[in-house]
Amino acid sequence: MISREDFLLKESVDSLALKSKILPYRMAEKVKDAWLKERFETVLPVVMQRSGIDTWVIACNEYNEDPVLPTITPTAMFTARRLTILVFHLEQDGTVKRLALTRPNVGLDDFYQAVWINQKGSSWCPQPELAETQFECLNRIVTELKSEKIGLNISDHYAFADGLSKSLYDRIYRALSEENRRKITSAEKVAVGWLETRCQSEMDAYGGIVQIAHAIIDEAFSSRVVLPGVTTNADVKYFMLQRVIDLGLQPWFDFEVSIIRRGRGSIYSEEIILPGDILHCDFGLIYLGLYTDTQENAYVLKKGETDAPEYLKKILKDTNRLQDIVCRNFAEGRTGNEILKLSLEQAKAEGLKPCVYTHPIGNHGHAAGTTIGLWDQQDGVEYTGDYPIHDNTAYSLELNCTFDVEQWDTTFSLGLETDILFTKGKTYFLSGRQENYHLIR
Repeated sequence: MISREDFLLKESVDSLALKSKILPYRMAEKVKDAWLKERFETVLPVVMQRSGIDTWVIACNEYNEDPVLPTITPTAMFTARRLTILVFHLEQDGTVKRLALTRPNVGLDDFYQAVWINQKGSSWCPQPELAETQFECLNRIVTELKSEKIGLNISDHYAFADGLSKSLYDRIYRALSEENRRKITSAEKVAVGWLETRCQSEMDAYGGIVQIAHAIIDEAFSSRVVLPGVTTNADVKYFMLQRVIDLGLQPWFDFEVSIIRRGRGSIYSEEIILPGDILHCDFGLIYLGLYTDTQENAYVLKKGETDAPEYLKKILKDTNRLQDIVCRNFAEGRTGNEILKLSLEQAKAEGLKPCVYTHPIGNHGHAAGTTIGLWDQQDGVEYTGDYPIHDNTAYSLELNCTFDVEQWDTTFSLGLETDILFTKGKTYFLSGRQENYHLIR
């Protein structure tokens, strides 16, 4: 039996090891800003060329920010400044010119060229005879750029691409010349492409971020946290939340820890954990601007047991099989609805009872990109399910299988969720996946 002293020492060592992976704020800021510059050079030109839009305009007021804004400005810029307008123009050489029409130009100098110089109504106006409002400046800029298509963040289908308020749209429209008004179009494909696509440095780091999530689950689903007969599922949930906060990270939703119990199936209300229970968690954190989303399962050993029963191990293995099926149906250009249909047909042909609800992940939890089923829409998802898979994108492989468990006189669904990367035509687990239950002794 492990001694109390050894237990405390192991807990201390594990906590220190996890904390050592978290960068101090200043270093984290440098990492994120370096990623932003890399994304400007490698991601933005690709998605603008793919969209057919040569000029992208982002406009929002302070505290009513466009969802794209935090992903496209440096870390030090927490919010929009008064009215912030950014313009991106795809040049003939394939690079993207980045212009800022905003006051004050806080935190943008190394990332954008300031072009609203003669600010009407401000003491910052070196040439008063050329004074102009931000909207007049915008019309001048898009005219000088000879823009062919002016993309605004307006969309019927993606909230991420619908960040332009009605009042700002009206002011932009009134300020543009008649010729420029005719060039207005939805920037949906640019906004979604920008948000869903990862640069190489982000892809290199993402696995380590997911490792942090897995380490917290490992700790929570262990005898260091769970004392059967005393600890509740809510205790475990709040341990996980507190651990994320103590590490200086952020949860992006209220974690869930449920119990699957013989004769009762899934239990979501707070109850004491007992030997023979399966614990299920849904857990997601934010680090360096990237999100994780993970569901794993633990088995609480009964007296005399050293492992989960074979029939429960087979349930986990069968759910792993569904993961394999979905991953192997990923292909660039294939839509989410096509992947869903192929995966469900194959899984059912193999005798499984599948439910697939895999979603993009990245700068958001339920992120922009291809939707591969929703738990209540297994026949396909309108519009977002028709969006194609693109290279260098990440997904939360979320799904479950339903099982009739004779030994428990119960039918229940076992859910798994792990983060994957699609790059160069292949899918990769960002930090492995669960193939064995966490065991709580």
